[in-house]
Amino acid sequence: MNANYEAEAEILKLARVLGVEPERLEYLARVDADDLKAFREQVTDTLFDANIAVLQRMALAARLLPGGVLAKIAEKVFGPLLCARIAGVVDVARGVDVAKRLTPRFLSEVAADLDPRRASAIISRIPLDTVLAVAGELAGRADWITLGRFVGHLPDPTVRRCLEEIDDPGLLRIAFVLDDKSRVDHVVGLLPAHRLGRVITAAGADEDLWVPALDLLNHLSAERRGTLAPMLGALPDGLRERAQATIK
Repeated sequence: MNANYEAEAEILKLARVLGVEPERLEYLARVDADDLKAFREQVTDTLFDANIAVLQRMALAARLLPGGVLAKIAEKVFGPLLCARIAGVVDVARGVDVAKRLTPRFLSEVAADLDPRRASAIISRIPLDTVLAVAGELAGRADWITLGRFVGHLPDPTVRRCLEEIDDPGLLRIAFVLDDKSRVDHVVGLLPAHRLGRVITAAGADEDLWVPALDLLNHLSAERRGTLAPMLGALPDGLRERAQATIK
């Protein structure tokens, strides 16, 4: 059951990379989730490594321009996709300086096209106010996949503040597509003690959230799952039975 949930999440993320509707990839539902993740990363690497020499030359040339000028060129000329590609090869200090000068709306568009693995050092150094503004933009667009990809690249205090700005259904959707599922329990531990139960019970109002809720339960520690047992009675029958079976 857990593997099926993870495969479903991987299909959503692979569809984003390929620019297709997830329904077109339903035939992959029985493929191992780890294999799907490896394939997704191979596709991402292929896309980002295309024209790498040109991107590296552009990154070198960018050193010659003042940060404010470069930020304007980035928004008006380069566009989000090219900026996302360059972010993987640009100097870290330079990347942070430019990112701080970009509007949250544009930066959120860059984030959607970015491979966080290649820009982790930049992401982790972006000021909190900028991260919160970008997270707000992404949440407003219900771009849970991009939010889930960045959680593992931000320091805990920043993640904690971002979680405060996301509603309970949004947290379930982010956890479902988190890139590193081994971090789910750690991330949940950043929430206030009372909020985990609220997040799980939020699934009862929307059947589309049942799978994300059950997947979240699958990735919690036994101790944390145990604290939820008294709260499951408020769930609809079908979800309650499956949740109880999951936490046993």
